[in-house]
Amino acid sequence: MKRSSVRIAALSEKKAKQEEVASGKKQEKKPKKENIKQNKSEKKTEQEEVPVKSGKNQEKKSKKGIKERKADSEDMGDAEWKKAESVYAFTANDIQGNPVSLEKYKGHVLLIVNVASKCGLTADNYKELAELDEKYRESKGLRILAFPCNQFSNQEPGTAEDIVCFAKKRNANFDMFEKIEVNGENAHPLWKYLKYKQSGSFGDKIKWNFSKFIVDKNGQPVERFAPTTAPSKLVSYLEKYF
Repeated sequence: MKRSSVRIAALSEKKAKQEEVASGKKQEKKPKKENIKQNKSEKKTEQEEVPVKSGKNQEKKSKKGIKERKADSEDMGDAEWKKAESVYAFTANDIQGNPVSLEKYKGHVLLIVNVASKCGLTADNYKELAELDEKYRESKGLRILAFPCNQFSNQEPGTAEDIVCFAKKRNANFDMFEKIEVNGENAHPLWKYLKYKQSGSFGDKIKWNFSKFIVDKNGQPVERFAPTTAPSKLVSYLEKYF
């Protein structure tokens, strides 16, 4: 009886140990699953959140950089045209798109005008500008520089070819330049300079098509006239500078 009791007790103790070991292994396995889930969650968070956050920062930095570069270039542009000693410091494209240095006009009196093909002032201005050019180009060295502009009620909408054909039909043989803007941030530097040097009662804006500037033989803007002033009325002023 004693041996049987001892054997039963030993078996019970062995079974209890086996159950304890088995229970411990199950507990170890569960945390591993939780750890795996946690690791997957962390990786997912890294993949989804980190790049998005980084992308936003990069986008902000990029936009800031562009804004700073743009501001710097605008400041430099203003500094350049304001420091110009004469119109000879500027270059403009002719109607064919070829760059022309205004140095070529040294020693000439200039009449600089913003023109348009579909304005109420077009017919008279083109006619009288052509007459001035014919009368004084060879005899006095007058040079008329015409700059097409579409900023005023879209009255110069055509292409370069359209503008050339229009001018030829009106016997306008004066120097024709590429279409530009005369007001605003995108205004041609030459026109910024002209307005800056001859603001007076006109202010810092061109009011309409056919605003006129006289530039003397030294490249200095010396007179400014309203769009409604006929070219024929400028003769007495031009003669002062011939």
